[in-house]
Amino acid sequence: MAVTHKSEIKLKVGLDENRVPEAILWSADDGNIKDKEIKAAFLSVWDSNDKETFRVNLWTKDMPINEMKQFFHQTLVSMQETYKVATGDEKMSETMKDFCDYFLENMMKS
Repeated sequence: MAVTHKSEIKLKVGLDENRVPEAILWSADDGNIKDKEIKAAFLSVWDSNDKETFRVNLWTKDMPINEMKQFFHQTLVSMQETYKVATGDEKMSETMKDFCDYFLENMMKS
């Protein structure tokens, strides 16, 4: 299948003198998003040749802990939903959903 359209997603990271993120901006051509400020980003990409995942995990030093916990929970839920759609594995998807529920319940206690 030939590529008929290209879309670009960009992250710009502003670092302090110790190379700790102070500001993160993202842009997405197809989403009409241009330099929108965010506090955290998790990006995973799959290298099919090496059978390996590469990750970029970023958050600004002023990211509140309670928001980081919420970000993790929402990311886990999104992964569970994506896993279900991508693999059709209902049983493991339900197991992942149970963990997300457990995570949320216990996150609220800490």
